[in-house]
Amino acid sequence: MLVRKFGVALAALAATSMVASGCSAKKESTVDGKKELIVGVKADQPGMGLNTPQGYQGIDIDVANYIAKKLGATKVTFKEAKSANRESFLANGTVDMVVATYSITPERLPKVTFGGPWVITHQDILVRANDSAIKSVDDLKGKKLCQVSGSNSWKRVTEEKKVAAKLVPAQGYEDCITKLKGGTVDAVSTDATILAGYAQREGTAFKLVNAPFTDEKYGVGLKKGDKKGCEAVNKAITDMYKDGTAKQLWDKWFGKTNLKFDATQPPAQGCS
Repeated sequence: MLVRKFGVALAALAATSMVASGCSAKKESTVDGKKELIVGVKADQPGMGLNTPQGYQGIDIDVANYIAKKLGATKVTFKEAKSANRESFLANGTVDMVVATYSITPERLPKVTFGGPWVITHQDILVRANDSAIKSVDDLKGKKLCQVSGSNSWKRVTEEKKVAAKLVPAQGYEDCITKLKGGTVDAVSTDATILAGYAQREGTAFKLVNAPFTDEKYGVGLKKGDKKGCEAVNKAITDMYKDGTAKQLWDKWFGKTNLKFDATQPPAQGCS
């Protein structure tokens, strides 16, 4: 009888240990304290995230490297993450973190835990340099607007602002730029940071309308439920502002543009 009770007690202890271990595993972060991190970034956005012969370059890349170092990572690998696959990449573990002009939106919150935002930008419009007809979002009515799969930018125009633009599908913003050059679309509308990068690269071919109509909160995407990682990311972002790195990076990538940036303190942060 004593042996039997002892066996039952051991089984109960083992079960308790498994539950405790499971709970502990759930609390572990997918990013905080990891020595190697895979970060999803854009590969076709000058100034933000661009794959070049020298490797990935842009402010998203620099911000990701800064955060990764603060989290304790000694190796960072970048992987292209398109607008359409950022959520799935986080969910299935293809990447540990996404820093890819990733706006925090209500539609994404059920699938992603966001650290940040690390900056707030605004949606604007890019047109050909000789276009004088489009001066505001309302002027996009009846115009051919580029529609990037997985992006919410076109929805801001047609659904939120109720402007009846004609949508032309595209695989990414580089595709949009090609279409804008060739006249397949009349305008590209997304974050001013992205548009400014293209405008700067293309010289006199395009112009930024400078008619902002939304706030875009750029977050750091993490696997859903990683609150510990989110809190660590937010601390890193705060440090980035306190030590002056945020301003240095903004000046490095957008110092020659008229994009405004408040370097005094980071935007209000949370872990959703």
